[in-house]
Amino acid sequence: MFLTISTTGTAEKPATDLGFLLHKHPGRAQAFSTSYGTAHVLYPEAGAERCTAALLLEVDPVALVRRGRGKGRGGAPDAALAQYVNDRPYAASSLLAVALARVFKSALHGTCAAMPERAAAAMPLRIEVPALPARGGGAELVTRLFGPLGWSRVEAEPVALDPEFPEWGDSRYVRLVLEGELRLADALNQLYVLLPVLDDAKHYWVAPDEVDKLLRAGDGWLADHPEQKLITSRYLSRRWGLTREATERLELVRLAEADGLDVEDVDNAVDETTDTEERPVPLAEQRRAAILGALRAAEAARVLDLGCGQGQLVQALLKDARFTEIVGVDVSARALSVAARRMRLDRMGERQAARVRLLQGSLTYTDKRLVGYDAAVLSEVVEHLDLPRLPALEYAVFGAARPRTVVVTTPNVEYNVRWESLPAGHVRHGDHRFEWTREEFRTWATGLAGRYGYVVAFAPVGPDDPEAGPPTQMAVFTRADETGSDETGSDETRTGRPRTDETRTDRPRTDETRTDRPRNDQTRNDQTRTDETPKEDAA
Repeated sequence: MFLTISTTGTAEKPATDLGFLLHKHPGRAQAFSTSYGTAHVLYPEAGAERCTAALLLEVDPVALVRRGRGKGRGGAPDAALAQYVNDRPYAASSLLAVALARVFKSALHGTCAAMPERAAAAMPLRIEVPALPARGGGAELVTRLFGPLGWSRVEAEPVALDPEFPEWGDSRYVRLVLEGELRLADALNQLYVLLPVLDDAKHYWVAPDEVDKLLRAGDGWLADHPEQKLITSRYLSRRWGLTREATERLELVRLAEADGLDVEDVDNAVDETTDTEERPVPLAEQRRAAILGALRAAEAARVLDLGCGQGQLVQALLKDARFTEIVGVDVSARALSVAARRMRLDRMGERQAARVRLLQGSLTYTDKRLVGYDAAVLSEVVEHLDLPRLPALEYAVFGAARPRTVVVTTPNVEYNVRWESLPAGHVRHGDHRFEWTREEFRTWATGLAGRYGYVVAFAPVGPDDPEAGPPTQMAVFTRADETGSDETGSDETRTGRPRTDETRTDRPRTDETRTDRPRNDQTRNDQTRTDETPKEDAA
């Protein structure tokens, strides 16, 4: 993958000033590591009259497959062989655009402390890209995109499929030559946006911050470009929500420029200082806030998120530096993949990445990897298990892993009558095996705390309805040896059975005993009661 930038000069303004503007010395070759290979910068020629800088990107196809997350051919190819045998190492694409921004970052922003006047002025430029994909339009599309941007010459020469067999016709690639007088920063920003647009693919996941990147790189030219809609849609991988946001913001830019105003002066319909309307906080956010509060109160530093799903709680924990080690566990590999992409683990800083791990595992089996942590969270998890499987989960968490603190949240079935969109007798999610009333949840949690030597406290999450209670109920279990108490608590906020030393030492805690040996009468009675009541509610 190759790109050259050339300029001409005079004795007063030598062409080698290009090295100052690019912040790369013409006298030596330099190499820079990227996520998918190595970028090299070298100068094939460097004189007062003419200077050429070349950017060569060597792509590692294996790294592209292993780390690819995007929509493009690099991230999600259609065939197994295409993962390793494709045009990614040769054709200009988003890979080259990212390398361009990485290697020429200062030039892209138009900053040069040594020569600020040269960076701010137009200069004669010639840019060549030997192999550029032009999907859905060929050479004509290239001309439509670069033509309105101030270049005096836009040449897009189709590349033949095979020069030895001209009857095969042309490929979808063109050899691009741009000539004209532009600011170097403007030229680089145009390439940064339009290379992936012409390729119509990206090697990475397109997140909401891509809108800001697009507007920043398109400042001064994108708002008035005749192909703005196509550029915006393709750059954002046709994600209609992001495309709409970018289009609306570009329209504000256009109106502001037409009136000679700042964007803030045009977009002033809402006065944030006087907007006192209270917006409802989603229940999921309230639940995460309650869990974080419980973990902070327990002074937990090493936390397990058991059944982490797509990683929303893990992501919230990462934002608080007091949580030094965070482990997300889920049985679903697909959910863990989504969680990794949501948190951008492949691009996370080394120090931040050292704080988080994602593990695949079942919560109904003991796992030595989960032993020794300060706290564990079971957020909206227990209701996804069949009731006969709950004892296995109980032992794996409370009997084997035994964290100091365990936080459990689950829906309150009594509150379901307050959901207008939920039909009577239905549970909140199709995968819920049951949903407990407040009394059923307390009975289960109290028995569990007594069996495993924990004390338990209960707290509501969300609006506490005087009749139906809160939408989510939360129990915070603390090991009795951490509280210095042999009892599970008082009747008001903490409940449970006293636990003698004989009871705690006479019960074996091996995996075989917990999974294969019949439970005592009290346990069977508790199990029968919790198994029946939700079915009656659901009916």
